[in-house]
Amino acid sequence: MVNRCFKFIKPSSKWKTISFSTHSLPKLDLFCHFSSQTPTKIPNPHGGSYSKKEQTLLSMFKKACTKKDIEQLHAHVVQTGFTQNLFVVGKIIVSCAVSNEGSMDYAISVFEKIENPDGFLWNTMIRGFARMNQVDKTFCYYKKMLDHGGVADNFTLSFLLKASGQSGSVFLGKQIHCSVIKHGLENHVFVRNTLIHMYGALKSVQVARQLFDEMPEPDLVAWNTIIDCHVCCGKHKEALDLFSRMQEAHIKPDDATLVVILSACATLGALDLGTWVHSIIKTRLLMNDISIVNSLIHMYTRCGELEEAQTIFTKTNNKNIVTWNTMILGLATHGHVQEAINIFSLMINKKLALPNDITFLGVLSACSHGGMIEKGRQIFNKMIKEYHITPTIKHYGCMVDMLCRAGLVVEAYELVQNMPMECNSIIWRTILAGSRVHGNAKLAEIVRQNLLEVEDHSSDYVLLANTYASLEDWNQVSRVRRLMIDNGVQKPNPGNSFHIHNGNGIGLFCYD
Repeated sequence: MVNRCFKFIKPSSKWKTISFSTHSLPKLDLFCHFSSQTPTKIPNPHGGSYSKKEQTLLSMFKKACTKKDIEQLHAHVVQTGFTQNLFVVGKIIVSCAVSNEGSMDYAISVFEKIENPDGFLWNTMIRGFARMNQVDKTFCYYKKMLDHGGVADNFTLSFLLKASGQSGSVFLGKQIHCSVIKHGLENHVFVRNTLIHMYGALKSVQVARQLFDEMPEPDLVAWNTIIDCHVCCGKHKEALDLFSRMQEAHIKPDDATLVVILSACATLGALDLGTWVHSIIKTRLLMNDISIVNSLIHMYTRCGELEEAQTIFTKTNNKNIVTWNTMILGLATHGHVQEAINIFSLMINKKLALPNDITFLGVLSACSHGGMIEKGRQIFNKMIKEYHITPTIKHYGCMVDMLCRAGLVVEAYELVQNMPMECNSIIWRTILAGSRVHGNAKLAEIVRQNLLEVEDHSSDYVLLANTYASLEDWNQVSRVRRLMIDNGVQKPNPGNSFHIHNGNGIGLFCYD
């Protein structure tokens, strides 16, 4: 835990008190959008103060792009005696901390041999650990920096704020917020934006909004951050309202803004606004940005405009796996089963992209909706044997749903029995519903017992009772009804219930 290696700073009583949420949210990705404001390179050496050897070494780092390159250059640094040259050695640490090819373990081995690291190198190490979501080490190195007489600056605190958001700890976030105030950096634009981002990551959206509203003239990054906070916290309507305010403030949206807004439009089904955003994208010639293209396809499929989504998909030449997955899932969700499978077949037969677990989830969902049992079995086996992808509970859920729709409830039960993980209530309830539809009272009773070990819900008793009722076994119906009374089973919230028949033989009880 962070508490083992970081001594928290107690806030002064004169500081303003803010109410904080105790909920947490997985980390947001927007930080990478404005992290470009941080220095990613050590300043270039100035002419005569550097020898030819130093200049040669520094120029060689410009060509280094792989881990092997960095290791070879490090060996050359050691041989030439520049292990204490902060500019030269700093290049190695920067490469490890900010590059996808880098290794923080390797950065540690280099950093620990530096006798007097400067503030930039401390910040780079802290930044690297925050980037790798190693929260403990982030704060341990911050403490080491303070122990060595280092002073936190706006970059240090921004990296610590990012790590606090990743930790999910509101308490930790509050402590670093206090440190920001102590250092007089609460109005520093970059730090302020990171503060907003952190509270969004901690799902304290009200505090994030308060910090944003206090900014006299928020810049584009601030607008993007607060809009993304609302989207990630499920407040999509509020995000669109903020986008409208952003337009009124004459702040021109960039690609990051448009991606987030398209996500909100997809969730709300705001097709008109999504189409308007699409027109902006075409005007600015942004259709080569694959993240924007993927967001557009997602928005159109969620809004039911499959023809437009397919048009964009077909015209896109630089498709990545997200593009393929989005189109397959969109088609499967709307019952366009064969089209989804055709796109999957095109992708793997022509080796246009390597499928992942999400790809197979979409295809199995299509097979389930289309009643394509044998095809579903083949794809499930292909995922395991050819692509070596371990099925998750969701993949098993798709298989169970597919088998139950086809009346193969016993096979579905056997599949669950052989799962490498614990079965959840959703899958058990799928088999229970299938048993009711197909009149397998014996299996329904077994499944009901398994459900009791996971979750006890009134709908399960109803499904079991209806199973016996479909067989006209009224004695068993009465027994289940008495069991409900004896166990004090009631609907969790009063309301209306209704029965949905999905056209495939499976009935679902829905509550409002």
